[in-house]
Amino acid sequence: MATTSDFPAVFDQLKVILKSYEPRLSVTADGSEGYSLDAPKPGPNKKPMFFASAVINKNYVSFHLMPVYVHPELLEGISDGLRKRMQGKSCFNFKAVDEATLAELRQLTERGFDAFLKDGLV
Repeated sequence: MATTSDFPAVFDQLKVILKSYEPRLSVTADGSEGYSLDAPKPGPNKKPMFFASAVINKNYVSFHLMPVYVHPELLEGISDGLRKRMQGKSCFNFKAVDEATLAELRQLTERGFDAFLKDGLV
């Protein structure tokens, strides 16, 4: 059973997914409990558009992915394993490292980045 002592390892794995986008996005937080990226171009509200983050919380580690909020069609066909980790429209919660689910989340993040490219936000 996963414990909060597993959370730093989970956070590190989620952060690895996001780090590959660092050259094309803006880092807005980079600490031991949170890492966040924004699109470099302004969104509809004329402010940088949030892209994604990984955050250690009290009961889980969250991965927020804004492209799936903006483009819910990106969620079509995701596995039950990834869907059961969803909280709300764009947040996925983890308590332990699950390689298969992380691989799927990596692919979903890539599709989300591609959607932001098409939207002209990157």
